[in-house]
Amino acid sequence: MSQYLLQMNGIVKSFGGVHALNGIDIKVRPGECVGLCGENGAGKSTLMKVLSAVYPWGTWQGEILWDGQPLKAHSISETEAAGIVIIHQELTLVPDLSVAENIFMGHELTLPGGRMNYPAMIHRAEALMRELKVPDMNVSLPVSQYGGGYQQLVEIAKALNKQARLLILDEPSSALTRSEIDVLLHIVRDLKAKGVACVYISHKLDEVAAVCDTISVIRDGKHVATTAMADMDIPRIITQMVG
Repeated sequence: MSQYLLQMNGIVKSFGGVHALNGIDIKVRPGECVGLCGENGAGKSTLMKVLSAVYPWGTWQGEILWDGQPLKAHSISETEAAGIVIIHQELTLVPDLSVAENIFMGHELTLPGGRMNYPAMIHRAEALMRELKVPDMNVSLPVSQYGGGYQQLVEIAKALNKQARLLILDEPSSALTRSEIDVLLHIVRDLKAKGVACVYISHKLDEVAAVCDTISVIRDGKHVATTAMADMDIPRIITQMVG
């Protein structure tokens, strides 16, 4: 058995002959949070789109190993079924639907005959919110009733409901207040303790330093370094990012 849940080896992705990614390596263990750092345009989002099969297998070179086995996914539904779930910077919630309906979107629980099993979905949504330490959220209300921080937690609940084993957080705090960020970082620590792996992409290096075990820096589509956070500080991360 591999000690790594995820290994991306020698990933190359080109657009019209220009290498957006040029031989990127990244490894993540179960329960580990890897901070993916780099300036705008360094290739962070492109790498995660390769991983989540927004760019399907065959449109890039290199290999992805998941639990030690080659992963050749052609769609997001395949990577989600494997347990890889990405939470994008732009939330994908439907404002007029309830919190519970958003959590189960595309994975609705039904009764015999195909009708929605709302009591079961509400019960499960409440359990997920308790797990995320948000027991006071009314999951029957439209998600638009809640602010950005709560909506981010609904996205995380949605990911957990898909049995995420690796959670990719792409600039998760860009719209959050300081206290909401503290809640988010606390939840990431909780998930790590339960064995969920995370890739945390953020320009806010204090957050990266607070929650990540390992830092992988990419610059101009190339892998610069992977270092334990214990051996890093924020000035060193910046130096690696800008060269």
